[in-house]
Amino acid sequence: MSIANSIQQFILMIVPLLFAVTLHEVAHGYAALRFGDHTAKMAGRLSLNPIRHLDPFGSVLIPALLVFSGSPVLFGYAKPVPVNFYNLRNPELGTFVVSVAGVAVNLACAVIGGIAFQIVALLGQTAGMGPVMLIIAQLLYAFVFINIILAVFNMIPIPPLDGSKVLSVLLPPSARDAYERIGSFGIIILLVLLMSGTLGVLIRNIVFPATRFLTGG
Repeated sequence: MSIANSIQQFILMIVPLLFAVTLHEVAHGYAALRFGDHTAKMAGRLSLNPIRHLDPFGSVLIPALLVFSGSPVLFGYAKPVPVNFYNLRNPELGTFVVSVAGVAVNLACAVIGGIAFQIVALLGQTAGMGPVMLIIAQLLYAFVFINIILAVFNMIPIPPLDGSKVLSVLLPPSARDAYERIGSFGIIILLVLLMSGTLGVLIRNIVFPATRFLTGG
């Protein structure tokens, strides 16, 4: 892949990525607010402005390295929205809702993006796929793909991912304490899964088929 193509690919992927991670984090903060925690609101993180959520490493550097290295998968993350779970009314239900809110929004965005992509593709078949329509179609396809990746990845029940908090709430108190103690090793476990190719299996068997289904492929 030439440098020019890599730059074009990076731009086409980074725009939907920034919006996907922004919506994910805002969903966490808004859900927390609904359950009585104003931490995200006071920090100014209930904004749809991606700059407020930008993480230089996770939102720019990692995606750039993946694109320019020719990786078939793009991933990134934003700064986590601050949530004080002790402030939540009905802590167990609040923790569950706050934890799944980001994933739920990503799934909703993937569905909406898929419908929009199919409409654009249909228009392209009838009126011709000009350069502007082509760019819109590419952005929408990337938006679907990235939102599904975020939803699937974040539901892995390994700290600090959202799935770990969901599982923690569902476990009995005795098992919950033991499970939460692995939190300090969560990043190491995720790196091992990434290096072993386990996460690649999830992407091949869930993310790709789901993207094709939603985009009518």
